[in-house]
Amino acid sequence: MIPRVRLVCGRVLQLHGLRKLSSVSRVWRVPTQVGQALCTSVRWYSQPPQKSSAALPAELKTRIDDMVTKGNKVVVFMKGDANQPKCGFSNAVIQVLRMHGVEKFDTYDVLSSDELRQGIKEYSEWPTVPQVFIDGEFIGGCDIMLQMHRSGDLIEALKKVGIESKIERESPPEN
Repeated sequence: MIPRVRLVCGRVLQLHGLRKLSSVSRVWRVPTQVGQALCTSVRWYSQPPQKSSAALPAELKTRIDDMVTKGNKVVVFMKGDANQPKCGFSNAVIQVLRMHGVEKFDTYDVLSSDELRQGIKEYSEWPTVPQVFIDGEFIGGCDIMLQMHRSGDLIEALKKVGIESKIERESPPEN
């Protein structure tokens, strides 16, 4: 089984199908607490992720690029929309964003188009929906968002793109 590591805010946030041995050493450098939290969201495969026989069409890639990079800093590809999520995981992502006071974000309903539903999975190389992008960077799905929320990393990621978290504003000052 070969893991692939994804780093955001200097922490390992995803493992699935790694190709470079040098990246494995990063797994052992994360704080123990973060490493333990990863155990709940690690995805293992018996073989590296397989690229589909047909590459992502250029037109669809361009369309998804535009969705991810143009408009609001936070973009969610989900089942349903922010006002009416059609799955519990999509709803959880929206609730986390709302708890942080993120008012402006774009959502795209992958149920409205099979092409988009499959295309976003190929685009991000992540097999499930919802998928969250912050400032054009793929962050992860529901499990990653929940872990970032719990650890405080989401506050940091939002701050980097100029979004002040409501949770941070409500926190009492440290003495």
